[in-house]
Amino acid sequence: MKTHVSLIVLVCTMIISACTTSPEPAKEIIILPQPVEIHAQDGRFIISGENTKIFTDQWEENYYQAMDLLKTIWPQEIQAGESEKKSDILIQYDANLSAEAYELTISPKQIKILCADSSGAYYAVQSLSQILLQGDIIKEKTHIPCVKIKDSPRFAYRGMHLDVCRHFFTVDEVKNYLDIMGAHKFNRFHWHLTEDQGWRIEIKKYPRLTEIGAYRPETVIGKNTGEYDSTPHGGFYTQDDIREIVAYAHQNCIEVIPEIEMPGHSLAALAAYPELGCTGGPYEVAKTWGVFDDVYCAGNDKTMAFMKGALDEVIELFPGEYIHIGGDECPKTRWETCPRCQWRMKTHKLADEHELQSWFIQEIEHYLNNKGKRIIGWDEILEGGLAENATVMSWRGEARGIEAAESGHDVIMSPNNECYFDHYQAEPIDNEPFAIGGMTTVEDVYHYEPIPEELDAEFAHHILGVQANLWSEYIPTESHLQYMMLPRATALAEVLWTSKDNKDYDRFLTSIEIMKSVYDENGWNYAKHVFE
Repeated sequence: MKTHVSLIVLVCTMIISACTTSPEPAKEIIILPQPVEIHAQDGRFIISGENTKIFTDQWEENYYQAMDLLKTIWPQEIQAGESEKKSDILIQYDANLSAEAYELTISPKQIKILCADSSGAYYAVQSLSQILLQGDIIKEKTHIPCVKIKDSPRFAYRGMHLDVCRHFFTVDEVKNYLDIMGAHKFNRFHWHLTEDQGWRIEIKKYPRLTEIGAYRPETVIGKNTGEYDSTPHGGFYTQDDIREIVAYAHQNCIEVIPEIEMPGHSLAALAAYPELGCTGGPYEVAKTWGVFDDVYCAGNDKTMAFMKGALDEVIELFPGEYIHIGGDECPKTRWETCPRCQWRMKTHKLADEHELQSWFIQEIEHYLNNKGKRIIGWDEILEGGLAENATVMSWRGEARGIEAAESGHDVIMSPNNECYFDHYQAEPIDNEPFAIGGMTTVEDVYHYEPIPEELDAEFAHHILGVQANLWSEYIPTESHLQYMMLPRATALAEVLWTSKDNKDYDRFLTSIEIMKSVYDENGWNYAKHVFE
């Protein structure tokens, strides 16, 4: 289940011996995303045997993690100290390198990796695996081209999102998704776990969330046609499942960010605990798509106690910095006529229901901050006043991201025109899998620039990066999911990793052939348009 590991295992269980022939001319090397510096060198490294060893000069705890990651990709024992021969693979610590950076040198006599952390080591091996695909088999020996690479990412936040609520994906399918992310050097997995159509995470304090909220009796056919498939749909992740996926993501140098949606998109939770809504129900897990008037009651103290109780268990399962709290598409219809919500507004001197939502979000933020966590919310959390330390995910274009950045808040850009991979990706759409609508091509993704021209330069550091989103209303299978992801994720990876000056779409269209080999090697489904 690791990214393109079969080739690495095949090659790297052989001994690597020094090249004794005269140097060969330098061959152009393709790496995606494009590195900061890449220089082809004369000569080849020849692979032929079964005794290759990996050596490292550092065994501090933080660097041991890097070695452990490499062992999952390169199944050889890692040994401390210096290599006994110059034809081994050397992995060395270099404190002068920045986080996630690496240097990879392949000479005719050795492979050498320099890095300062586990992520740098992992990304070096991902680049090395692409180089292996460009080698030649000559007389049963693999010849790989020599090269020197210096590399580091442009943005710290390089994200992909997956909605498992509209359609459920298994543990193995989520792991495959993480493999694709790892192959592209993404480092944040936004896992959308709760919705109107299903609650997908086990909360032991509230068992009905998964007993009732994780299942719907049927699903609407198409775009709310009024016809249903009469097929029950559901599923959830146990807490052991969650731990397994978080650990697997860690092996891919990916931090998992759970999303627990509030105060809207909450019908699945209300079906399980109707007392948390303004009307008391009855409610049912949604069978259709869209935005619903029934949301958590912001005036009910039991609602806040419920949210905090659920989040306590979420905090224990996810060791990362962030928890995403949603905050989007929350109608105020029920709040406008709810006595408890109106009482809450009067008590806290809130001008309107937008300020009531802001109060709700700020209460949750203060609770999570006191637990050592930071919140991310969709850009609707700007309405009614932004929580003090919140990070904004700007999805309705860039304007709200610019507003947040200029007010001193961190921002993750995720504009729907360029970053919603549930959109169609080519014309004619009749030849494409059914999608929610819109059109986001590979070229649209590639030409996206995360730092808006309208943003004053002094606030540019607040743009942490970009995230692409895959909402699953019309994505019922893993094959369909991968088709919508690839190769648009490859284009986004270069947006996030490669410097603006190093980007070139024509070069990218030529270079993407190497990733096609990676897709094929792993059996990943992908759209073929840019290869035709």
